Amino acid sequence: MVGGKTCAACNVCIVNGTDLAMYDNRYHAYKDGSYPMPNDDSELDRLDLTHQMLRILMRDKLYFAPISTDKPIKVLDIGTGTGIWAIELGDELPLAEIVGIDLSPTQSSWVPPNVKFEVDDCEEPWTFQQPFDFIHSRYMAAAIKDWPKLARQCFEHTTPGGYCEFQDFDLQYYSEDGSMTPEAPITDWVNTLLKASRDFGNDPHPGSKLGGWLEDAGFVDVRAEKFLVPIGPWAKDKHLKTLGSWNLVQIEDGVEGFSIRLYTQFLGWKAEEVQVLLTKVRKDLRNPRIHMMYQFWVAYGRKPGSPKHEETTETEPTAVPSSETA
Repeated sequence: MVGGKTCAACNVCIVNGTDLAMYDNRYHAYKDGSYPMPNDDSELDRLDLTHQMLRILMRDKLYFAPISTDKPIKVLDIGTGTGIWAIELGDELPLAEIVGIDLSPTQSSWVPPNVKFEVDDCEEPWTFQQPFDFIHSRYMAAAIKDWPKLARQCFEHTTPGGYCEFQDFDLQYYSEDGSMTPEAPITDWVNTLLKASRDFGNDPHPGSKLGGWLEDAGFVDVRAEKFLVPIGPWAKDKHLKTLGSWNLVQIEDGVEGFSIRLYTQFLGWKAEEVQVLLTKVRKDLRNPRIHMMYQFWVAYGRKPGSPKHEETTETEPTAVPSSETA
């Protein structure tokens, strides 16, 4: 391959110093293996789509923590991905100074002047010289090996009176009405995928534990909210129907990226076998009689000490109503 090195036996090309090409997907080369998802253009588009889905879920909010919005603050965005959350926060809070970190340098070069990005591993010891008034992390399910350590590092690098907010999934699919049966291909797929992630050393179910990790790290006034995220437009509730439609699109866009590396490298499947399975999975995803969902959680806490920012009803979390069977 021109400009890179090819390993035919493992179907991997070293594209440049930061990326690997594998199974027609591109992955980060920095700390290769610490994050199993690709970082190619299709995956970046899916991440931006997921961001819009989460804005719908959170009623167009980027965060729930009652941070100061009328004076300069320092913000850290962990696992910034495409950088879209940091960029939108930079537009929303022009007085804030925002740093986004990620394993891959895939962020846009067109950013507000108060936003910058760095390639870094949040699970390594942090070397920031100044603490942050607000630390944010989102969609790190199946990407973090030691959540309690991450929470402790967040606590150590938060200013007294500052906030840390984790927003994340419990990626276990389920149905409340039994329409997702044990023998369905989608059930076997997601259970196998989640087991592979756990065997890989990464927790795919951090959502319900986020608040506890923040409390154990030393944060106080911790609040945690659970949201139901339907897969597909089957819910009667208008908000949930819209949310489910967006969710179906982003899952279908990502189903191969979710699967191919874990199934081939860690479970020993052939790529062709994975594609056969994914055809059945996509059929189940589109089946309106299967009322699947999973959970999304938002948890935030304050570091003791002064200053303590005033809480406002403007940032109070609003739980999404329970899903309804169509």
